[in-house]
Amino acid sequence: MRDYLIVMAVSVAATAASVPPLRSLSRRVGAMAEPSDRSVHAEPTPLLGGAALFVGLVVGIATAALLPGLRPVFEAPSNVLGVLLAAAVMFVTGLVDDLRDVSPPAKLAGMVLSGSVLTLVGLTVIYLRIPFLGFTVLPPDLSALVSVLWVVGLANAVNLIDGLEKSTPWSRNAARIVAIASFAFFLYGWQLFQVGVVDVTNVGLLIAIVTAGVCLGFLPFNFNPASIFMGDSGALLLGLLLASSTIAVGGQSDDPFSGQSWFFFAPLVIPLVILGVPLLDTAFAVIRRASRRSGVATADKAHLHHRLMDLGHGHRRAVAILWAWTALLSAFVLVPVYTDRGNGIVPIGLLALGLLLFTAFAPRLGEMRARS
Repeated sequence: MRDYLIVMAVSVAATAASVPPLRSLSRRVGAMAEPSDRSVHAEPTPLLGGAALFVGLVVGIATAALLPGLRPVFEAPSNVLGVLLAAAVMFVTGLVDDLRDVSPPAKLAGMVLSGSVLTLVGLTVIYLRIPFLGFTVLPPDLSALVSVLWVVGLANAVNLIDGLEKSTPWSRNAARIVAIASFAFFLYGWQLFQVGVVDVTNVGLLIAIVTAGVCLGFLPFNFNPASIFMGDSGALLLGLLLASSTIAVGGQSDDPFSGQSWFFFAPLVIPLVILGVPLLDTAFAVIRRASRRSGVATADKAHLHHRLMDLGHGHRRAVAILWAWTALLSAFVLVPVYTDRGNGIVPIGLLALGLLLFTAFAPRLGEMRARS
């Protein structure tokens, strides 16, 4: 655990140190997010924050290679190098879109290429455990297809939660949510490692902790009003890293251990629960745009944070609410795994009920106080 925490700390520092020069570079080259009727920011804002995340990723993995406790992860370097190459492809795809607005098919092609890189190095979903139905071993062709779809799906989920446009407070919110989700998944993977389900050479834990680190390093510069945005390059990169870690931990083990008796705690389902907020937002966005017969990438102001603001929550509170839901979902999957007790989620359920009531009624109570 100590070595993993060192890697996270270095990733935090490297990301944070990269932001100021990248912010200056953004201004010099004109890579700025201009305000629009869909954005919350009022001033042009630098857009190269994704590069800081990529720097933090590379430095974090390089640090891990120097730590004796993590050397087994690099015994089969193809997985680590494959993740780095896939991350580079995804980062460049998003960066080009940030700077030039590439067409949706071209953007999708970059995502597919990134996912394909993972499959070429053997980082694929081999075992697919389905709630109630047990697990199945996927044939190679289907394994590759499912893996690429998983990468594309998570990349788009994070990108959509980031607002689809190259601005918005969602870059802040995406970093927070991914920080929580990736660290929670690291804790889940660590427990699997402790009981012998995950091998010491598994790259998933390393990628998860580095992802948490780069998000934490980016956050201080991204609170409202943000001084830099991660853009599509950062959002797609975070989606790729989440997909890589979950495939490595959840898609390559056929061990029946789940940590408790709950039916749905199949390893690959864990990130779906932790990422419930962005995935729900993605699903609603796709359904909404399909019903209007508009493109999936067509921008609108009907994302979850927009709806919370429409209810009367301020921007900061809307972001905090989404952050709190992600934290609760993370606790929901971790408590049974660590306690081996299904009833351990009862307090979490009560907290969720309280948060739901707060979300629904806090604006009205505020209005009533203002009137009185």
